[in-house]
Amino acid sequence: MTLADAAIAWYDTNARDLPWRQPSTTPWGVLVSEVMLQQTPVVRVEPAWRSWMTRWPAPADLAADPPSEAIRMWGRLGYPRRAMRLHACAVAIVERHGGRVPDDLEQLLALPGVGTYTGRAVATFAYGQRHPVVDTNVRRVVSRAVEGKPDAGPATTAADLTAMEALLPDDVPRAARASIAFMELGAIVCTARSPKCVDCPFHDVCAWRLSGTPLPAGPSRKPQRYAGTDRQVRGLILEVLRHTTGPVPRQRLDLVWNDEVQRTRALAGLVEDGLVQPLGSDDFVLAGDAPAGEVQPL
Repeated sequence: MTLADAAIAWYDTNARDLPWRQPSTTPWGVLVSEVMLQQTPVVRVEPAWRSWMTRWPAPADLAADPPSEAIRMWGRLGYPRRAMRLHACAVAIVERHGGRVPDDLEQLLALPGVGTYTGRAVATFAYGQRHPVVDTNVRRVVSRAVEGKPDAGPATTAADLTAMEALLPDDVPRAARASIAFMELGAIVCTARSPKCVDCPFHDVCAWRLSGTPLPAGPSRKPQRYAGTDRQVRGLILEVLRHTTGPVPRQRLDLVWNDEVQRTRALAGLVEDGLVQPLGSDDFVLAGDAPAGEVQPL
């Protein structure tokens, strides 16, 4: 039995029942889930995904609304530029593809904010194609089971794609099934710090387990600090703007954080990223809420 066969057999019994995996889920629903799941755990994404798909079940629905509504709906998922990218993606899908998420990988990769992983994930999970889909979980599984290393490198490389493609069955539908199976295995069994080797379908053949090499001391990645960072200040500013439909004076935004230098830097970053638009020098709105001709440089 190949690794892919073992992974698929395990997945068929142990896969989580996630809404974006249902047969009725559209390619748009898969795309939305993949963007939301970037750096965000499933438990936070699931309710947000359901709300998003209820409001905007197709790209044309989102494209018809201003980007400010996407930012509002994004709520506190974090990294709100992803909401902007999804809105831009919806507009591009409507303009270039008649409102249908393309099934061609190159066309997917040409969409705003769709990178190597997301494009291959949509082609594979939405359209059942044969592509190596490699995220942190997949790289960790392959690194351990095949290469005998306790962890993979910090970023996906061409070598990672090649290694994963070599494990995929030639049969296209089965290859797509293997891709999601490897990913699920890394998410819930072959985890970074507490792998459940006894439950792993690769238990008897995993090169890392057989080598007896221990996990490195400490986390494989340094956790990102949030409290007190510009990210926190940006979030506090956006929280005020999300709950307001009209212009918000700078004095109101000044109340969210005491450090003027950091607060000014965070606000300037939001404007630079296109999430916030200044009206004159003292009023601000979410991107897309400003009346035409009223946006001013910060």
